[in-house]
Amino acid sequence: MRSGWGLALLLVWGAAQAQEMVVGAFSAGDLAGWKPQVFKGETTYRPGSIDGRAGLHAEAHGSASGLYREIAVDLERTPRLRWWWRAERLPVGLDERSKAGDDYAVRVYVVVSGGVAFWRTRTLVYVWASHEPAGAHWPNAFTANAQVLALRSGSREAGRWVEESRDVRVDFRALFGEDIRRIDAVAVMSDGDNSGQTVAGWYGDLRFTPP
Repeated sequence: MRSGWGLALLLVWGAAQAQEMVVGAFSAGDLAGWKPQVFKGETTYRPGSIDGRAGLHAEAHGSASGLYREIAVDLERTPRLRWWWRAERLPVGLDERSKAGDDYAVRVYVVVSGGVAFWRTRTLVYVWASHEPAGAHWPNAFTANAQVLALRSGSREAGRWVEESRDVRVDFRALFGEDIRRIDAVAVMSDGDNSGQTVAGWYGDLRFTPP
């Protein structure tokens, strides 16, 4: 009887693993498929580890560049994005709803491409805010096609790893009023170009899973 239950549990575990989609294997130092996008100067991204967890370290000295990966993800099957991140050095004195304050120690983008109709591209941006409270959301100061959602705020949790789990389809529906069934790219970016400050943080693995 015990062996039968063991087999059943193994099959369930195997099915769950098969459905999971890893889009960023940063803990393994794997940047395959990730490409740089430079806006102003280059943020340094290096695999490493801190406090027993491996990931991708990012440091920007008044610069703005990110890493992105074009990958189709079926949100009907795997709508939940899970990842670890860590803010090491947050910018200070910013109005994050303004162009001058659009800088973050860590942020994660989820992109729905508009294809040739580039103006229809929509981007959901998860941020660790320095000033805006956790749970706040607002249009990006540079484009209304990007909506920003603060998951963490300030220095209280900075300097340690924290885990996030978001239903991307639900968040798109709440912030864009659209039922998105697939996304086309993900990205990470740490930047301090608008304020001229130095920021630093870490990104752990990013993966999409069933609900």
